Amino acid sequence: MTTESPARQDREVQRLERVTVRFAGDSGDGMQLTGTQFTKTTAIFGNDLATLPDFPAEIRAPTGSLPGVSGFQISFSSSDIRTPGDQPDALVAMNPAALKTNIGDLRPGGLVIVDEEEFSRSNLKKAGYEQSPLEDGTLSAFQVVPINITRQNELALEEVDLPSKQKFQSRNFYALGLVLWLYGRSIEPTVKWAEARFGRNPAVLDANLRALKAGYNFGDTTELFQVRYEVPPATVEPGLYRHISGNEATALGFLAASIKADLPLFYASYPITPASDVLHELSRHRNFGVKTFQAEDEIAAMGAAIGAAYGGSLALTGTSGPGLALKSEALNLAIMTELPLVVIDVQRAGPSTGMPTKTEQSDLLQAMFGRNGDSAIAIVAPATPADCFHMAIEAYRIALKYMVPVIYLSDGYLGNGSEPWKIPDMGDIPEIASHFADPSTTDFQPYKRDPETLARPWAIPGTPGLEHRIGGLEKSSETGDISYEPENHHKMTLYRNNRVANIQHDIPPLEVQGPESGDLLVLGWGGTYGAIVSAAENARAQGKSVASAQVRYLNPFPANLGEVLSRYDKVLIPELNMGQLSMLVRAKYLVDAVPFNKIAGQPFKIAEIEAKIDEVLGLRGPYELDFGPTSNLGGA
Repeated sequence: MTTESPARQDREVQRLERVTVRFAGDSGDGMQLTGTQFTKTTAIFGNDLATLPDFPAEIRAPTGSLPGVSGFQISFSSSDIRTPGDQPDALVAMNPAALKTNIGDLRPGGLVIVDEEEFSRSNLKKAGYEQSPLEDGTLSAFQVVPINITRQNELALEEVDLPSKQKFQSRNFYALGLVLWLYGRSIEPTVKWAEARFGRNPAVLDANLRALKAGYNFGDTTELFQVRYEVPPATVEPGLYRHISGNEATALGFLAASIKADLPLFYASYPITPASDVLHELSRHRNFGVKTFQAEDEIAAMGAAIGAAYGGSLALTGTSGPGLALKSEALNLAIMTELPLVVIDVQRAGPSTGMPTKTEQSDLLQAMFGRNGDSAIAIVAPATPADCFHMAIEAYRIALKYMVPVIYLSDGYLGNGSEPWKIPDMGDIPEIASHFADPSTTDFQPYKRDPETLARPWAIPGTPGLEHRIGGLEKSSETGDISYEPENHHKMTLYRNNRVANIQHDIPPLEVQGPESGDLLVLGWGGTYGAIVSAAENARAQGKSVASAQVRYLNPFPANLGEVLSRYDKVLIPELNMGQLSMLVRAKYLVDAVPFNKIAGQPFKIAEIEAKIDEVLGLRGPYELDFGPTSNLGGA
């Protein structure tokens, strides 16, 4: 069987700069795998890209139901891009529910490919359709291409000795082959992946490869497509690249920190969406001395991390929003004992269990203040999936230098999203120093502080001469003995908080993209980076005086943040919460920042921020996000 048929010469090939494709189907249809394989092929082809996986929140939603729809969006381009696209240009919908939940996002005139076999009466009813949208004209604004993918896949797999159910599960590869053909991608990377993945099960391998090639060849021989599309490779800085998700980059960043600090990495975690992939990735690297521990609950994971830090390891624990709440009491013990460790929080939509598979940025205030007493903690936040690697290293540099716990605030959009990543040269990454106590000292004082950082020495238990008391009770400012003296508690509280404040002198200044002063600064943090930068660039292209900046250090803020804010007439802060960074900025700098809040479990679109920019500049009327009849529920 040939891998790819010779391309027909009568096809019109339309060259495009950027394309956004969304795959959508039932949670059992393999849309995440389909999107991932298309992404890997696109990365090999040389396009810049960004992805947005969209998982159903229900673990076992009924087949064909709206809550069970799984989606994967990829935007790829011949130029630099920063978001997975506002509106898909093409939608592959494997059933009516997938069509119904995603068609509203497709751009007018966009391409819709559907598996018409799945548009049965029962499936239409499950999706809430009274009649088929393929026949009632509701899709007239789009280019609709119905293909009987299920039947075509069955024909391609007639000779394969597998049950019908397993053959049906291969139809995602049929759809993948078709879309690879449509956008001029080779199927060879997927063939190699399948051979490695299914090599031990020849029948399954044969089924998937037959489905993949059948879909590719169908596209090349059918009369349904008169045009195929070409997105040329992007011009990128020379180097070795790989496609990486934010959670993978996070794990590799902490692994790199372990190597640069020459300390063993210990990761304790209770599995929780969307942070679990960090545990999965780190568990693969035992050859680097990484030890991973799947704890029975969040409290145990936090306690294990504290124990690892006390024992001199690079201590790490990870969670998502409700898990951070459970860790907070023990996290305060780490603050009181002044031990270096990092807590990963891959934020998700809350409160409580909320929407576990959807993104949000609503844990900032919890990270800042979610503990009893005055308990300052350092907080960093990556801005892109690739930036997760660098900020993970930075989290440990700060933790070890200042003997302080650090919260690493990622989010579901960054953790699950992916982009090309230039693999760094380890030689270019600075070493990370640790501040262990000198065992030769004759008068060891466990809380005697470095005059510059206010960090106490890191004394490893069992070291002769470094015996000391540790625990949650207040300690004497030098000896570490328990102390209830009012003056001592005042002094120790100031020490702990000033130690975090001192980090401000050891982090880079806030960088501004655009004019150094002007009408408007769009300020953000975390995963809003791509949409903010793109919207500000578009505004400047239209002659507007708009700059943007992304805060990667949230506690303490960069030393120049206040001065930067003062250079602009207005400040706009888009956030995926009710305005948490806005509250902190307004309180600290007395700046009348304009909050722009989205709490929908989805990232910002570029167009949404562009519209808000125009409102703030007085170029249009009030702009509010439209989520239907519940958009304007009132409130203070």
